[in-house]
Amino acid sequence: MTFGDLPPEIVVPPPGPRSRELSAALGRFEAPGINTLAGGEPAILWEEARGANVRDVDGNIYIDLTSGFGVAAVGHRHPRVVAAVREQAGHLLHALGDVMAHPPRVELARRLVEIAPVDEPRVFFAISGAEAVEIALKTALGATGRPGILAFEPSYHGTTLGALNVTSREEFRAPFAAHLHGHVRRLPFGGDLAQAAEVLVDSDSGIGAVIVEPIVGREGVLIPAAGWLSGLAEICRRHGTLLIADEIFTGFGRTGRLFAVEQEGVRPDILCCGKALGGGLPIAAVIARRELFRCWETSGEARHTATFLANPLACAAALAALDVLQEEELPARAARLGGALSQRLATWPERFPAVEEVRGRGLLWGVQFRTAETAKRWMLAAWSRGVLLLAGGPEGRVAQIVPSLTVNEEQLAAAVGILEEVLGIP
Repeated sequence: MTFGDLPPEIVVPPPGPRSRELSAALGRFEAPGINTLAGGEPAILWEEARGANVRDVDGNIYIDLTSGFGVAAVGHRHPRVVAAVREQAGHLLHALGDVMAHPPRVELARRLVEIAPVDEPRVFFAISGAEAVEIALKTALGATGRPGILAFEPSYHGTTLGALNVTSREEFRAPFAAHLHGHVRRLPFGGDLAQAAEVLVDSDSGIGAVIVEPIVGREGVLIPAAGWLSGLAEICRRHGTLLIADEIFTGFGRTGRLFAVEQEGVRPDILCCGKALGGGLPIAAVIARRELFRCWETSGEARHTATFLANPLACAAALAALDVLQEEELPARAARLGGALSQRLATWPERFPAVEEVRGRGLLWGVQFRTAETAKRWMLAAWSRGVLLLAGGPEGRVAQIVPSLTVNEEQLAAAVGILEEVLGIP
């Protein structure tokens, strides 16, 4: 077996001495607020990753059930992605942003238009998921002239100032409340659609767009009842309101379909994607109906751009990642592995008193604990046994199982077995 397909191997209890040393150094140099581990807690530092394996700086090998926040859908350091980046690096590292493009950017735009579940689509590139959300919200305002937005509770759309308007968690929003606008209405995710219809017909609300995660990701892995998403799309069509689907976490095979909206045949007006798109490099995109993007037409400066827009290396990596997703039929593989995983996880609430509920689809699963303290203890115990996962959600009670779509089946079974062993320890 090679690194990438290995079982866990813990040679020193994590975080080990080298991780602690580097964590302390980072704490001295790096500003607070960008590290989730508060109070100067030492963190595990990654040195190498491939496939479903991560090796830390102390030599411990883990099975990664985070896939790097969902980025490594095709696995860490997939050989096709690495080869594409090396090839591109030999020709062009950086182009000229919005002024002069390059061939991989043209090809990636073509591919995204080809696969997107959006009518008559065009592409607007971004660097991060949060930026993609901001572009989508700007597009909705420019196309409709209506500043109102309907968002849902809970939801996570990013923490940049524009995206923060539609992210729900007060912990993120409160310090910047004075700079957030008042045009956002919120309803419970998966709730009564009649309420949504009432908000959209309210002339005072001025709602131009509805933004929704087809499956709530970071905030708890919440799946709406069958028909809810398609019902929401129908209400939007009926009232001339744009539907923005945030597929940054769910896109590119994670839920068993290339995009989660396809589960109910929904074709949003605007779709945001990122994370898995770049195969490990930072790139995101907004895909929208051609007519909506006409609001960006100008004879002068581009109204939203960035120096590293559609970076050549990121475009090459994204093209390789899309090839892997298609050729290895990874959405179908996620559906198959997810079906088997669901049967095993479904027994957990009965077998383990600490587990309140398990929910998911494809290879996106959330394990909800009765308390946040229990969820954190389980997460840390899993780390100590060589399985990486994260506990989060609004109350910190939901641990996520988000492996790469290429994870070795024996690795996945071994990781789940370790998680069950840890759950069984009082």
